[in-house]
Amino acid sequence: MARIQLQDVRKSYAGQEVIHGVTIDIANGEFVVIVGPSGCGKSTLLRMVAGLEEITSGTISIGDRVVNTLEPRDRNIAMVFQNYALYPHMTVRDNMAYGLKIAGMSKADIDAAVARAAAMLELEPYLDRKPRALSGGQRQRVAMGRALVREPAAFLLDEPLSNLDAKLRVQMRLQIKDLHLRTGQTTLYVTHDQVEAMTLADRLIVMNQGIAQQIATPFEVYTTPANEFVAGFIGSPAMNIFDVRSENGTLVLPGGHRVTVDHPAIDGEVRLGLRPEDIQTAPEGPDAFPVEVQSVEWLGADAYGYCVIDNSETRLTVRMPGNAVAKRGDRLQISLAASRLHFFSRTDGRRL
Repeated sequence: MARIQLQDVRKSYAGQEVIHGVTIDIANGEFVVIVGPSGCGKSTLLRMVAGLEEITSGTISIGDRVVNTLEPRDRNIAMVFQNYALYPHMTVRDNMAYGLKIAGMSKADIDAAVARAAAMLELEPYLDRKPRALSGGQRQRVAMGRALVREPAAFLLDEPLSNLDAKLRVQMRLQIKDLHLRTGQTTLYVTHDQVEAMTLADRLIVMNQGIAQQIATPFEVYTTPANEFVAGFIGSPAMNIFDVRSENGTLVLPGGHRVTVDHPAIDGEVRLGLRPEDIQTAPEGPDAFPVEVQSVEWLGADAYGYCVIDNSETRLTVRMPGNAVAKRGDRLQISLAASRLHFFSRTDGRRL
């Protein structure tokens, strides 16, 4: 395993900058996830680390070497792609061993490396099968095993689970996490799925429009988002964000409702963010206000009510207990967890 360092890494196409100066120091054994919407630059950033895209400026180091001009084969990294890219005419064993044969490793060492990786990934029963006889999850494990046998300095994974169904994604997510804990390999992982990102990462790089909006642990990103984009992107359902006016510790909400808050220093016209779980549906005290339920999603232990604040068109998503009885047209009294509110600038979306 090896440390990966990116220093002001930029990428331009035809004079148009698409990656805007990303800087991060990834420690030995760290699992970092690049997450963001489609077209945000996350795969481009990963491919620059892999050497599949040239960088326009900046520095990329893997271990103690600057690798800006090195070919991918010379960077001592292993990459797993969204498509499995297995050789259909080869068995699982031969697919996993192919790169080692090309590298000139002895048969005994190849057999030992394949056996170790197969045991880790629970592939021993399938070593003599060809890819067409495997499920999607098994093929993805073979692709990971092919990377694992090389004992690279770092793993780079580009949306490796996106072709799998929901149940299989959960299983593979657990296997990837367990594999990382056992091998301690430095890992850079790309996904658009925030659940994958939150559950796998030691740290996140939240990307949008080629800019690293925030680099932090999942807990920090969720509880103290750096700006309105991060707040709205991370979390499911998304954070409620809308315009309010702050007056000396009192928020004037849409519809004229007034709520006392713990942030008297924030004054004027701002954007208020609050998570669905930070809204109480059985409130006590003077800060409660009414909403009307538009629809309810029941998920078992929890339900989400999609509501509109009275006397306004502002929508709120409210988390409720799964046994709560609510339906379209019902009116609820709610209150906000005043100590867990987020405030953002109306002009540039930064956290206040």
